[in-house]
Amino acid sequence: MATLTTRCDGERGQAIVELALTLPLLLLVLLGVFDFGLMFQRFEIVTNAAREGARVAVLPDYLPGQAATHAANYLASGGIGGTPVSSCGGALSPGKVCVNVTPSTTTIPTTPAKTVDVMVVTVEYDHQHVFVGPITQLFGGSLGTTRLKAVSTMRKEAD
Repeated sequence: MATLTTRCDGERGQAIVELALTLPLLLLVLLGVFDFGLMFQRFEIVTNAAREGARVAVLPDYLPGQAATHAANYLASGGIGGTPVSSCGGALSPGKVCVNVTPSTTTIPTTPAKTVDVMVVTVEYDHQHVFVGPITQLFGGSLGTTRLKAVSTMRKEAD
């Protein structure tokens, strides 16, 4: 009497072959989730640093250099350490962050229109992709770095 659970000899090892075919793709997706999660966390630090720099820049008796230092200190406390530079053009070398504080004026569209002094703080950081970048470069891709940029504008307080 034959049992219903017998297998053909040609199906042995099927599960290991399927695992070998799908495991690299699953690992790539998992590493991508980690890599883009880290990039998003760094983007939040850059955004908050721009906001903190603008918050200090609009206070009376504070200079733009002090606001840039405050933003750079926030970046360092968030794990993005580096020497702040004020020129944001081109690629940033490793260990550099761009913090730029610019006084400006803007017009508020009211009746009558009002002109107010504002401080614009721009923070930029080149994020190096840890996992996905090197893997895509193996296949000819160019996902090595992504520029993270945040701009915060706040109205200057009266003296």
